[in-house]
Amino acid sequence: MADELPPDATNAPRRRGEPSRRRPRKGRRTLPVEGATGRNAGDTPDRGNSAPVPKGQQANQGASSAPSGRTPSRKRRGGKRRGAPATGQTTTTKASAKPREDHPRRARAPQSGGQGGKQAPGPAYSQSHTPHHAYAAIDLGTNNCRLLIARPAGDSFVVVDAFSRVVRLGEGLAQTGRLSDAAMERALGALRICADKLRRRGVYLARSVATEACRRASNGPEFIERVRRETGIALDIISAREEARLAVLGCHILLEPGHGPALVFDIGGGSTELVLIEHDDHESGIPRILDFVSIPFGVVSLTESVRAEEDHPEIRAQRYADMRAHVADGFAAFAARIAPMREGLEHDHGPLRLLGTSGTVTTLASVHLDLPHYDRSLVDGCIVPTHRMRGITSRLSTLNVEGRREVPCIGRERADLVVAGCAILDTILDLWPANRLGVADRGIREGILRSLIGISPHLGPTAGDTTGARP
Repeated sequence: MADELPPDATNAPRRRGEPSRRRPRKGRRTLPVEGATGRNAGDTPDRGNSAPVPKGQQANQGASSAPSGRTPSRKRRGGKRRGAPATGQTTTTKASAKPREDHPRRARAPQSGGQGGKQAPGPAYSQSHTPHHAYAAIDLGTNNCRLLIARPAGDSFVVVDAFSRVVRLGEGLAQTGRLSDAAMERALGALRICADKLRRRGVYLARSVATEACRRASNGPEFIERVRRETGIALDIISAREEARLAVLGCHILLEPGHGPALVFDIGGGSTELVLIEHDDHESGIPRILDFVSIPFGVVSLTESVRAEEDHPEIRAQRYADMRAHVADGFAAFAARIAPMREGLEHDHGPLRLLGTSGTVTTLASVHLDLPHYDRSLVDGCIVPTHRMRGITSRLSTLNVEGRREVPCIGRERADLVVAGCAILDTILDLWPANRLGVADRGIREGILRSLIGISPHLGPTAGDTTGARP
């Protein structure tokens, strides 16, 4: 769902006897970070290369969660007053408890009950904007909470702020069917920072989405309402199909040139989406989705669906085999549907095309490149031979958690989940045996921004795509 500020009232004609309106004082000017994503501000930095956010613009974790304007001061002589409504307030619309494939809405400032405003333009996604307008995308996933704020720049956009935090919202969901209190508090803490950034950056239009964890949890709708009430952010629980569509829209420009259908996948925290698209290199516009599947196994949910990890080689090997069996069962019907097409493609068009977007593929690409630390400029858009990827997944699956923590670009934060990502990737390579894997450090957030700003997907990569945030 999208949130937009009310029109600026400072240019409206003043009635007789009414105090004059002054434009609020502009904040410190910041240089935009070029790229599809940016570095975290106010939290653990995204592992990428981006310009720092000025100190005055960094998020304050202790800031009030609900957006509000300044209290006007007493009228001065000449009809002028000191206070003025603050711009950049986060606005809300009433939260949706059901999966939606909506387009963003324009909304008024938050009020009790979160009444929404005017519907934004429909499927064309074209917006009336200027380069000074800031747009935002929030993606609350099963494992991460991510924010991206950007401004239009010609045929692309430049990022002015970004934020990413591991919140593990879906922790324990596989066992209980509910979001735990601790997980919800972690997510709310991250979303309060997002709300503060939306206010500080004067966001014109935003869309905020929640994915698999909130789709599956019995208390997902209650949590969405609590988020709206406490932060002013109106999250939409989107369907798996909409999640897949946004991921493709955000990353398909990195697909290798070629003919015939290609496979795009997104390994998330609570689900994995496979999308078969048709988009030849001579075509323009949004790719056509020919088929897709979403299974409720991501790196968090799959890890929790098998036995706990033990420090014994044979048990680790069996655990990995169990993970692969779960994923293969989930993909079975989809694999059967696309098998004839895949065989025809290999015969008529040559090598299969494959593109992945997720923390799993970017992490494994970093290991392949032997990077001492994550560098988005080297990872986003790189091509990795799939036999090298299989070698990496095989090695990581045999290491214990302490051994995985010692691998650069994995570390403590990803060590317990990366094995599940390896199992999912191995299974994808079985059903779509491409020789090369394209790696994208972009996805849902970039897809949302392209939709909001109205960027034509065929215009090429986002400006300055060599800098940005870790997925």
